[in-house]
Amino acid sequence: MDYSSIIEKKAVRLAELEAMMGRPDFYDDSRKAGEFLREHRQIESLTQAWNGYLKTQTQIAENQDFVKSGDAELAAMAAEELPSLQKLLTEYEAKVQTAILPPDPMEGRDVIMEIRAGTGGDEAGIFAGDLMRMYSRYAEVRGWKIELLETSLASVGGYKEVVFKVSGDDVFSTLKYESGVHRVQRVPATEAQGRIHTSAATVAALPEAEEVDVQLKPDEVRIEVCRSSGAGGQGVNTTDSAVQVLHLPTGMIVRCQDGRSQIKNKEKALTILRSRLLEKKQNEEAEKYSEHRRNLIGGGGREEKIRTYNYPQNRITDHRIDLTLYNLDQFMEGRIEDMVEKLKASEVHDRLAEAGLQ
Repeated sequence: MDYSSIIEKKAVRLAELEAMMGRPDFYDDSRKAGEFLREHRQIESLTQAWNGYLKTQTQIAENQDFVKSGDAELAAMAAEELPSLQKLLTEYEAKVQTAILPPDPMEGRDVIMEIRAGTGGDEAGIFAGDLMRMYSRYAEVRGWKIELLETSLASVGGYKEVVFKVSGDDVFSTLKYESGVHRVQRVPATEAQGRIHTSAATVAALPEAEEVDVQLKPDEVRIEVCRSSGAGGQGVNTTDSAVQVLHLPTGMIVRCQDGRSQIKNKEKALTILRSRLLEKKQNEEAEKYSEHRRNLIGGGGREEKIRTYNYPQNRITDHRIDLTLYNLDQFMEGRIEDMVEKLKASEVHDRLAEAGLQ
């Protein structure tokens, strides 16, 4: 497809943005400035990909001419280069297609991740811990920062529930596909007869909400302070530092007790509450999307089984795009990039089709 007319419009917009960025009052509204900077980066990325695409097209045409030339040695060298050039052209086209699409307004956000043990008893809690470790390893590879917000430990290891914040570049645009039910099939350590058990954990990847996204009115929020419970250690469970926030209109309750500071626990609880309310709003808006996109990135994703982890076969299957990989051992060490890229590509393909660009 010829994207020239779209590129031309984007070039005009890039000039407008650069003119705006040169004004002395550009950073007066930091939120709008951030939006404009993200748009500028996206169009710059599109421009670079488009230039690479055109350059590679030219190289392919030149090599094809060399192949047809009477010089046998030159023709052989040119023919040898063609497959790699065709592959590079495909990669540039994918980058162009991705950059053409309107950006997700949440893509620059950090993420509040929630992992909860589901069906399967003790094994579900252990699996929730395994998922937490997997995302931690992946974050480490990407150079992201993880901050624990709330934990509830399971009795035999792992978590009943763990909530943490992931900060860095492209966090939400990468982790948004993780929301849903993750199912594991394996022989638990406590299983004497070697039988395979199935258990599950639920993951929610919520874009961190800002105060402008969700307005929490004082008369809609009830905040209670109480003594922390459980094995807090370091004096956590000896002070009245636990904070519970109730959002009256929805009935949502958030409790934070991991820190010793009541003020910090309150801030964490309000952060989690805002993100959950923003997710609720997004899910309602996602009903407007096609069924494929709704299944892929939201619209009740917490309840849907999205992925199966089969340990005996060293297999991971993502049910949304019908993709199976046989590297579960590496996957659980945080090597999830192949799956993420396939999910991104599936979403881009669907959005291009909806926009009539496929």
